[in-house]
Amino acid sequence: MRTTPTLAVAAAVAAPLALAQDSSSSKRGLCYVSTSNSNTDDAIWDGSNSDLTWYYNYASTPTSGIDGTKLQYVPMQWGAPSSNTDMTFYNNVKSLIEGGTKINYVLAFNEPDGCANGGSCVDAQTAAETWIREIEPLKTQYGVRLGAPAVTGAPTGFTWLQNFFTACAGNCSADFIPVHWYGNFQGLASHVGQVNATYPNMTMWVTEYALAEGSLDDSQQFYNQSASWFDRLDYVTHYSYFGAFRSDVSNVGPNAAMLTQKGQLTDIGAWYLGQEETGNKPKGGAAQVAKFAGWAAVVVGSMMWMLT
Repeated sequence: MRTTPTLAVAAAVAAPLALAQDSSSSKRGLCYVSTSNSNTDDAIWDGSNSDLTWYYNYASTPTSGIDGTKLQYVPMQWGAPSSNTDMTFYNNVKSLIEGGTKINYVLAFNEPDGCANGGSCVDAQTAAETWIREIEPLKTQYGVRLGAPAVTGAPTGFTWLQNFFTACAGNCSADFIPVHWYGNFQGLASHVGQVNATYPNMTMWVTEYALAEGSLDDSQQFYNQSASWFDRLDYVTHYSYFGAFRSDVSNVGPNAAMLTQKGQLTDIGAWYLGQEETGNKPKGGAAQVAKFAGWAAVVVGSMMWMLT
């Protein structure tokens, strides 16, 4: 039986904060972000002591460093092509499938309601037309399960998604709803509950989440409480923490990162892979990683949403 949104949120907020978590979960995947250290760090994510089972990389072709590993690849149509006849995404995924790559799911449109800091800035009508042309055929022809557009956690996300499904006119058969969140756990629980109440007939993937710019203690508590909660929620089938990079190139704060500035697993990184804590402390820097989500706008928008 699915947990009702109200009860799920109340139980999550009331739950005690875990101090450490080293259990594994088949729901966990890798939100892969390419950085200057990726070639060195790639082996961490698919090693024998990593329990991750899937990954996505904001693209329609696999990442060479972890291609062909135990991690199942999930392609993403990040934005909309400039031409309304472009079939690049469909053709790339079709080639993967017909070449023997197991593609069970695809994701679509990274934060289309955002036009900065990683948002793909796609209007709902264009997204619907692109979906019908390039994404829907993957389901009808190959049985691929489709993720709805991954909007921001701000109120604009709900509005954009409603406009998208209206523009689709029944021709976009999404199977699950991706969710993004960059704030505290209470806000996360409230937002997940809102999404579940709005789309009760679809399962959910939390494809980006972290406590942005939190202290080390707060970041660890947020990770442990949220991961434990996701593992208990039957309608959350997949989740991918946003922190698979070194702390000195993190634009959500160094304490959210899964790796230290030297490429060692932080406690959060070790827990996420199903290992015991390392005690390695992350240090920050001013660098920015390319194509991150618009977390700053999300945090501000989410706070306004909670106050309304």
